[in-house]
Amino acid sequence: MTTATAHPPCRAEAALWIDGASVPGEGEIVREIRNPADPGELVAAVREATPDQVAAACASAQRAFRGWAGTPPPDRARVLFRFRELLEANYVELARLIVRENGKLLSEAKGDVRRGIDVVEFACGIPSLLMGETLPNVASLVDASCVREPLGVCVGIPPFNFPAMIPLWTMPLAVACGNTYILKPAEKAPLTGTRLAQLFNKAGLPKGVVNVLHGGADVTQRLLANPSVKAVTFVGSTPVAQQIYSQCAANGQRVQALGGGKNFLLVMPDANLEQSVPALVGSCFGCAGQRCLAGSVVVAIGDKAQQDRVIEGFVAGARAIRLGDGFDEQAGMGPLHSAAHKQKVEQAIAAGEKAGAKLLLDGRGAKAAARPNGHYLGATVFDVADLESPLVAEEIFGPVVAVLRAKDLEEAIDFANRSRFGNSASIFTQSGAAARTFRAGIQCGMLGLNLGVPAPMASFSFGGWKKSLFGDTHVYGPDAIHFYTRKKVITERWFGAVPPHEGWV
Repeated sequence: MTTATAHPPCRAEAALWIDGASVPGEGEIVREIRNPADPGELVAAVREATPDQVAAACASAQRAFRGWAGTPPPDRARVLFRFRELLEANYVELARLIVRENGKLLSEAKGDVRRGIDVVEFACGIPSLLMGETLPNVASLVDASCVREPLGVCVGIPPFNFPAMIPLWTMPLAVACGNTYILKPAEKAPLTGTRLAQLFNKAGLPKGVVNVLHGGADVTQRLLANPSVKAVTFVGSTPVAQQIYSQCAANGQRVQALGGGKNFLLVMPDANLEQSVPALVGSCFGCAGQRCLAGSVVVAIGDKAQQDRVIEGFVAGARAIRLGDGFDEQAGMGPLHSAAHKQKVEQAIAAGEKAGAKLLLDGRGAKAAARPNGHYLGATVFDVADLESPLVAEEIFGPVVAVLRAKDLEEAIDFANRSRFGNSASIFTQSGAAARTFRAGIQCGMLGLNLGVPAPMASFSFGGWKKSLFGDTHVYGPDAIHFYTRKKVITERWFGAVPPHEGWV
């Protein structure tokens, strides 16, 4: 469990990182970070930042900005190359830390780090990514050019579910563009973010370029209110994302706020179920369903026999998942992050059952044999007829899946497009025509064709539509360069530029 209480210092504390140095938090609130697989294991105790420490981090980042913005992009890239090498050297250590504070499987934690490293590699190309535009002779002897310049102090507020990947979506690119950066890790999983900042500084960042502050909503609010903060990236639930977006927009800050998702997986009658079912199960129950691209609604398309075939195969695959500790190589799913979150997910299951949805697989009461006290919840599947059911409409963020039945692809697309979210959707089919219809008709920012988790690679950009994203740009990829810089257009004319008829050298 994760607790937030005012009490004397605990035996192990994770420090803040301010102005290039490790600094103990001085706030009254100490959060105990406990292993989700075994809540009796205290991983660390994290004391949050005081208002003065928030101000100190902002001041440090502001002081560092001018010098770092003036550092040539090739020199900034060299720091990023060294950071990448340090991430590789500490790859397993970081993954193991994620397992202990987050609870996910080691294989999932390694993927968390690996996808973050991919973004660092993309950021290493910053000299090319920052190249501007020129057009000589826009008028007689008048030239025009456009350059990109950094914004200033940027803030990143990631969620608990990807402690390495999501900070690495933003921090390397913000810094590569010449900005300074303050990371406010999720209070439920703060340790990996601190370690990333330490490695980044070890790579050669000047002091103050990256800072880390621990704390909850109070620390976030102090950051957003600080006049030195020019840009904010938030990833979390839709209600908070919408609030952050509105607040930052009112402050005149650049903002991108990523919210939740309700991701539909459409299964056509011609789908190869032998290959598709493992992808469906992995999408829905990987990371215990605690990811914004998790499949949470499976739509079986066709006549009843075809629908039953898909549903039966999916339920059988879900039933076979073995619960276990993140370091158990035989485990197929780890625990939920906290007792409170487990209770919330179980309440959603109970509400769905009470509303009349048919429970095909009930994960309540499931345990990992070696970790009986962990926050475990088994795979849970409902057969749902009501499209307005919260099981279909609301993000549950756990291993709970609603199965819908659609007579054809058009009806299935309509089901998906009714959602207020638009993060991702996938189709499983062997038909190019069906895939094209899906691709053209679905209202989501990220689509998968025979893929359960269509997360874009680092050279593209990540982001949804509708209530899944608030802001004009997606994260990482080319959109990040737009987000972390502003354009300056220069129109110039030089008197005396016309050469003489003779004697020009």
